[in-house]
Amino acid sequence: MTTVLIADDQPMQRFGFRMLLESQEDLTVVGEAANGTEAVRLTDRHRPDVVLMDIRMPGLDGIEATRRIVATGARTRVLIVTTFDLDAYAYDGLRAGASGFLVKDA
Repeated sequence: MTTVLIADDQPMQRFGFRMLLESQEDLTVVGEAANGTEAVRLTDRHRPDVVLMDIRMPGLDGIEATRRIVATGARTRVLIVTTFDLDAYAYDGLRAGASGFLVKDA
C-alpha cells in the first residue's frame, strides 16, 4: 500500500486528487495540506511514501516545503504538481529534492 499526502492550496484540487487516488486499491491518502508549513508538519506526522506538492501556496511555498521534507532524510518522495509549466519551477523543484514534476491538466 502506497501512502500519499496531498498539498495544494485549492480545496477543489485536493478533493479531485483525493477522489482519483482513493479510487486505486493500492493507494491511501493519509492527509491534506493547504500550505507548505502544513505539508511539512503532516509529512513529519504521517511519513507518507509520496507527497503531491503544489508549488504556489500561501506562506511557505512548495519548493521550500520540498526542501525541508527532503532535508529530514525520510523516505518520503515529493512529486511537484502545478499549473505553471515553466522550466524554472521544474528546475527549482528538482534542485530542492523533488523526485519528479508534473503539470496539472487545464
